[in-house]
Amino acid sequence: MGMDVGAKGSSLAAMNVVPLIDILLVLIIIFMVITPLTPKGLDVLIPQPAKVNLPDTGPYIKTIVVQVLDTGNLKINEEDASWDSLGARLANIFKERAEKVAFVQGDGAVLFSTVAHVIEIMRGSGIDRVGLMTTRLKIER
Repeated sequence: MGMDVGAKGSSLAAMNVVPLIDILLVLIIIFMVITPLTPKGLDVLIPQPAKVNLPDTGPYIKTIVVQVLDTGNLKINEEDASWDSLGARLANIFKERAEKVAFVQGDGAVLFSTVAHVIEIMRGSGIDRVGLMTTRLKIER
């Protein structure tokens, strides 16, 4: 704040606007730099050509469940699988999918170490998330 001396010796208070002008000039420069970077126009979805000549692979099953049976055998969605081909089959199933989620279901007498080995194979074949499925518990009332 500056002071001016009046005609009769009294002081007159006046506001110093130079810092305010400096701040406004900096803000104008910032807005001038940012303005060309803002996107202009509308987002548009372009129609994609239809996929032709694809063989019919049957119904698309979204949920993949690997079952570990009491006998030590494996099943992928009720289809028999072997320990040697489990990783390759899962990698083949999930190579085209964006959502890589599968489930493991173990029978009652299966050791957890066996289920953990299946989870390790699943993670090695590129599955991001593995869920555990359990049998429904009977609640007595």
